[in-house]
Amino acid sequence: MVHSVAVIGAGPCGLTSMKACLEEGMMPTCFESSDDIGGLWRFKEVSEPNRASIYRSLTINISKEMMSFSDFPVQADYPNYMHHSKIQNYFRMYAEHFKLLKHIRFQTLVKNVNQTPDFSRTGQWEVVTENKDGKEERHVFDAVICCSGHYSYPNLPLKEFPGIETFEGKYFHTWDYKGPEDMVGKKVVVIGIGNSGSDIAVESSRVAEQVYLSTRRGAWVIRQVSDNGLPVDIKYLTRFVHILSQLLPIRILNWLCETKLNAMYDHTMYALKPKHRFFNQIPVINDDLPLKILSGSVIIKPNVKEICGSSVVFEDGSTVENVDTIVFATGYNYDFPYLPSSSKYMSGHRLGLYKHVFPPNLEHPTLAVVGFIHAFAAIMTQAEMQARWVSRVFNGQVKLPSNQAMIKSVDKDTKDIEKNYIVSRLTPLHVDFVTYMDDLAGEIGVRPSLLWLFFTDYQMFKMVLWGPVTSYQYRLKGPGKWDGARRAISTTLNRVYQPLKTRQLETKEASVAGSLFKLSLTLMAGGAAVYYIHVRNPTTIPTLLANLRPQTA
Repeated sequence: MVHSVAVIGAGPCGLTSMKACLEEGMMPTCFESSDDIGGLWRFKEVSEPNRASIYRSLTINISKEMMSFSDFPVQADYPNYMHHSKIQNYFRMYAEHFKLLKHIRFQTLVKNVNQTPDFSRTGQWEVVTENKDGKEERHVFDAVICCSGHYSYPNLPLKEFPGIETFEGKYFHTWDYKGPEDMVGKKVVVIGIGNSGSDIAVESSRVAEQVYLSTRRGAWVIRQVSDNGLPVDIKYLTRFVHILSQLLPIRILNWLCETKLNAMYDHTMYALKPKHRFFNQIPVINDDLPLKILSGSVIIKPNVKEICGSSVVFEDGSTVENVDTIVFATGYNYDFPYLPSSSKYMSGHRLGLYKHVFPPNLEHPTLAVVGFIHAFAAIMTQAEMQARWVSRVFNGQVKLPSNQAMIKSVDKDTKDIEKNYIVSRLTPLHVDFVTYMDDLAGEIGVRPSLLWLFFTDYQMFKMVLWGPVTSYQYRLKGPGKWDGARRAISTTLNRVYQPLKTRQLETKEASVAGSLFKLSLTLMAGGAAVYYIHVRNPTTIPTLLANLRPQTA
């Protein structure tokens, strides 16, 4: 039976892991190397080694309702897409509300995690830490949850860019970027068209002489502001859409999405069209990039072939001269340097984890990784579901399959990911959000049943089917049931609308005269259409009426 749990990292994954452990009667101790919570969302003017880093203007591209923890909605007056400072405030309120801060040991670095000598009997782990004074301590825990994230080790593949050593300007990874102040009046080349590369290209284009965005594969670019002004995930991340995606062939789904995107801006005309289909890779989310391309502030270029002094040569033979700055938006290396190699099972490009959480090759399931996941959705809600499942496994409420069965499942997942998505050493993970959440929820016993809701709570059935798949849906029943879940679901759109209501507008009800006027216009248009058809082809209408008459024997 697990009593003590070491949680490594006090970002959103660590916070929800602590809370899940406390709910199951376990005692967590969280080790955080910095002086505050927040993980990736903790902004610092100077990037710190081996820690995630963000830039000054960063705003999340997931809406607040879709990133809210399942029993603690984001404040209604907060904007739908929040600046990192508001996200940090939300995490702080969450930690204070659930009394998590007293379980965190700040400025404490985890150096090593190893199995104790009697691991085969106890399943325990020895955790070696170092405090701010450099003093080492050794602790023994019944279980360990790794929540250190995967944006801490920037990938800077300089060997792939011949001549970089001759570059006369300044180059750096997006991990080091804080703002565009040093790019005023300069020529900038951004290498990589992911979300960070696109954001930095757009922001720097406001002050730079010219920005060039280099991409090897291209990308599908979607807007955060969707139909009727709703956040795109609120509009389309629904169970109804998910059910359709399971019923329709993938080629039809790709065609539908690509057609809709190209109707907004033709990706071929904008030089954005990628080599892959829409659902093969998570799209770039950026409302401003198409306008910057249209206005010439950002010019899309192919992959960089070589660098010669201050000139950058691209694979199509074109050259940009007098380049001042190169920004490498080339992703991150995934690593858990404090874990022993014996606990790591590699499967293809990825660290093999059963359901992306448990190493499948350990004698005891007392080591878990939370937040090592990638989907077109917020990591916060996925991490919370993982943490709830982990805590149930730790306390014996949920049993894992045999090691052999887990390894087989991991390898199957790897094959499925490689078949359906574009994967590499840097991007080895990709899951379907709703499928994954429902899978883990089924393990816990909290997956919402549409059939059950249809017969017992029809109003909630409609909201769960047609509304966004928020984390509140996984608190309607089962372990961890929250009495406020139903209200949180039913008031989701209220919280979406509230921060937009910053100016009172008069709404006029449709008058009877106005309705009659619209009806008369409709009748006039219909009559004109009938008259036009009759004049052009006098036999059409009589023939149609004859066909509608009841047939007599």
